[in-house]
Amino acid sequence: MQCVATGTQAFLLIGGAGIAVLALALLGNGLFHLGQPDVDGPVTLEAVAGFVGAFGFGAAIVNELLGGRTPGMIAAAVAGGAVAAVPTAWLAARLSRAARHMRTDPTPTRDHLVGAIGLVVTPITAGGYGEVRVRLAGQPVKLNARADGPIPVGARIFVVEALSETSVHVETY
Repeated sequence: MQCVATGTQAFLLIGGAGIAVLALALLGNGLFHLGQPDVDGPVTLEAVAGFVGAFGFGAAIVNELLGGRTPGMIAAAVAGGAVAAVPTAWLAARLSRAARHMRTDPTPTRDHLVGAIGLVVTPITAGGYGEVRVRLAGQPVKLNARADGPIPVGARIFVVEALSETSVHVETY
C-alpha cells in the first residue's frame, strides 16, 4: 500500500480546516448567534472557508496525480488548488448572500385569523367552546371557537374576532 505524500497530507489538513470554518460560519451565525450579520465586509466568511477548503482538497488531488515529491510539482499542486478555489469561493459568496437576503412571507399573527373561513370540527355549544379548522398562510390550523349560538359539526364558519392566538369568535358563513 502506497503512503500519502507529505504535501498531500498538508493540503488535506488545509481542506479540512476550510470545511470546519465553513461549518462554523454557517452554524455559528444561525445557531450560536456569533457576530453581526453585515460585518463581513466585501468578503464573507463563507467565501473564505470555501476558498480554503477547495484550495486544500484541489491541491491534494493535483499533488497525488502528479506524484508531488519535488518543489516544482508541489508548486503545480498549489496552482491547481487555486484554480479550484476561486470559482468555489465565488459560488459560496453568491449562495450565502442569496440565503441572507432571501425574501420570506411575514409570520402570521392573530390578526391574520380575522376573516378566515373554515369548518367546525367539534360542535360549538351556546356559551361554550368548540373547535374549528381554518387555513392560515396556506396551512390548516385547528382553533378553539366560540359563537353567539350553537353551531353543528361540518358547518362553514367565518372568523369575526381573534380572542387569542388559539381561540376565535365565529359566525356561520
